[in-house]
Amino acid sequence: MSHAYFEKAASEAKKLKTQPNREEVNELYGLYKQATNGDLESERPGILDILGRRKWDSWMGKKGLSKEEAMAAYVELVEKLKRKYGI
Repeated sequence: MSHAYFEKAASEAKKLKTQPNREEVNELYGLYKQATNGDLESERPGILDILGRRKWDSWMGKKGLSKEEAMAAYVELVEKLKRKYGI
């Protein structure tokens, strides 16, 4: 997977005509963070930080994927969302 395709997909994800649902946004977030930073190494945020916990869970769920695998999955998901929501 080329880094250029990944960057293009990241740009296109921001241009979707309709906001993806929460599950799709979480999946995008987790794949993007795994692709750009690799495995998450921090502790889970406290119980009162609902958004932080959601993001942490999404990213932690991708642990073990290589950056290349995460990039490919991210691009594939963006293509699916483009078909579903338009750009």
